[in-house]
Amino acid sequence: MTRFGSFVLLATLAALHAAHAAPTLERGRYLMQSVVACGNCHAARDERGGIVAAKGLSGGMVFDDPAFKAVAANITPDPATGIGKYTDAQLVKAIREGVRPDGRLIGPPMPIEFYRHLSDDDVGSIVMFLKAQPPVANAVAKSEYRMPLPPSYGPPVAGVKAPPKTQTVKYGEYLATIGHCMECHTARDAQGMPKRARLGAGGMVFKGPWGESVSRNLTPVGLKGWSDAQIAQAIRTGTDRNGHPYLPPMAFEFYKNINDTDMRALIAYLRTLKPVATPGKS
Repeated sequence: MTRFGSFVLLATLAALHAAHAAPTLERGRYLMQSVVACGNCHAARDERGGIVAAKGLSGGMVFDDPAFKAVAANITPDPATGIGKYTDAQLVKAIREGVRPDGRLIGPPMPIEFYRHLSDDDVGSIVMFLKAQPPVANAVAKSEYRMPLPPSYGPPVAGVKAPPKTQTVKYGEYLATIGHCMECHTARDAQGMPKRARLGAGGMVFKGPWGESVSRNLTPVGLKGWSDAQIAQAIRTGTDRNGHPYLPPMAFEFYKNINDTDMRALIAYLRTLKPVATPGKS
């Protein structure tokens, strides 16, 4: 290779690296409106549960559980009732480590154990998106916990990189993790911790205005006979392969925006899960 050719190659590689080495508003918007779907919990909703677009991510949704009564925070940049006074670093720490600027811990159902795996670029992109939203004044009640919260969710998080998209299964695992799919699709023990031996086997019950919904089995046992297209349809539209609608709280209105590359990676990862039967079924 000539010296000029080497220079061109290095310049091209540097440009590619730069294109993927920094947070971007575009990436933050995509993650928030698809895989990560923070609005599924933090969007303001009306009395019927519908999203009130004009109030953005101003919170207020109540999660009433035997162990806690949690209220989704206002994550708009309002300085009095939202995140307007958070620095970027403080907001990253809140998302990945569950620690507020005053040192208080954020409790469930915020999926900190999954968000700890957000790459530096992706969490930076999410922060960029949040800071770009219109501020909405909406004071929400404090969450109440009838169980002890841990001292922390682990050591400080830094230096996290997402797997390259060319590693389809690993990238799919990363997307499933930051999308906290297994938070709902894995049964929990008496202490409320996911049963790792039953990862993705479903069985969690969710009560709401819709009645009761049960998370389905995402392992090869539960998806036996399903084509990739049928799985993609279920994730994006909230309907099973026979066209029957699923019940909330899965974030179908966000997952419809998952692009084809990411959807293929997610499905490829699900195909690799350990086959586990749904509780109560053979």
